[in-house]
Amino acid sequence: MQLTWIAGLLLFVQPVNISESLSVTHQGQTIASVNHADITLPLLDVPIMDVDKYNQFVEKIDRQVYQKPVDATIDKQGNILPGRVGYKLYHQAFKEQFYSFLYSSKAYKLEVPLLAIHPKVDSELLAEIHEKKIGEYRTYFNVNNKNRTNNISLATEAINNYVVFPGEVFSFNQAVGKRSVNKGYMLARVIVKGEFSEGIVGGICQVSSTLFNAIDNAGLQTIQRYSHTRSVPYVPPGRDATVSWYGPDFSFKNTYNQPILIRATTQGGMVSIMVYSSDMINYKTRKVPAASNQKSKEQIYRS
Repeated sequence: MQLTWIAGLLLFVQPVNISESLSVTHQGQTIASVNHADITLPLLDVPIMDVDKYNQFVEKIDRQVYQKPVDATIDKQGNILPGRVGYKLYHQAFKEQFYSFLYSSKAYKLEVPLLAIHPKVDSELLAEIHEKKIGEYRTYFNVNNKNRTNNISLATEAINNYVVFPGEVFSFNQAVGKRSVNKGYMLARVIVKGEFSEGIVGGICQVSSTLFNAIDNAGLQTIQRYSHTRSVPYVPPGRDATVSWYGPDFSFKNTYNQPILIRATTQGGMVSIMVYSSDMINYKTRKVPAASNQKSKEQIYRS
C-alpha cells in the first residue's frame, strides 16, 4: 500500500537524469561503490530505493568503519592509561546524503559520516574509583605447573581493571569469555563429577574463587555461585566458586552507590584480587576466612 502511494505521488514528478554510481570514501580512500540499478526498484522513470538492498549496503559500510572504543586502564605500576574513542556509521546523516545521490544528475562521492562512541570507563572515572580499597583476597598456586599457571594468568588478566557500575551484574563467564586454545589456554587438571581429569580450563576456578572471596569481603551481593563436587586446596572448604563456559557461572551485583573497580594480578605463585571504589561509597565489609599459603601435595604434584 505504501509503495503504491509513493508511486502515485511520483507520477507528478519530472524524471531525473540519474548518475551512474556512488563512491563511498573513508579517510580519503574508497571503501564501497554502488550503481543506481543495484539499489533501486525498476519502476517508473524515477528512482525508488530498494530498502533491503540499501540496508545490506549500509551494513557492509558500517562493518568497515566501525572502531570499538577502548576503556582506560591502570598498568602494573599504577599509572592510568587513557582510553580511546571509537566510531560507528552515522546512519541518519548517511541516509540523507544517499538520497541526494539517488536524485542527482552527476557523479557523486560521499565521505562516510561518523558518530563517536565514548569509552564506558575514562581516565577521570578510574582516578576517582581507585581511591579506596573495600575488599581483597589472595590465594596461592604452584608456579612449577606451567599450564595451570598460564591459565590462571590469562583469566586474571581478563578481569583486571573491570568496572562494575551501580546496579550492574558482573558475570565471570561473560568477562573472561570462552576459554580455548586459540586464546592461549592449556590443558591442566580439573575436577569433573568429583574426579580429576585433564581440561582446557584447569586453574580458571582458582581465579573465580579468589574473586568470590574478594567481593564477599567487600560486602557485595553474590547472585550465582556453585561449589566443586569435592574440596579444592586453594580456598577453605565451602569458599570456592566453580565456573564452566557451558555450565555454572559466578556472578555478583554491585548494590552500592558508586562504581567498583576490580584489580587482579598474579605474582610469584599468588593470585591477588582487590576491590576499589571512590571515597563517597557507602559500604560494609564482611569477614572471610583467609586461604592457606601452604601448597598441598595435591596442588604441587597433581593439580
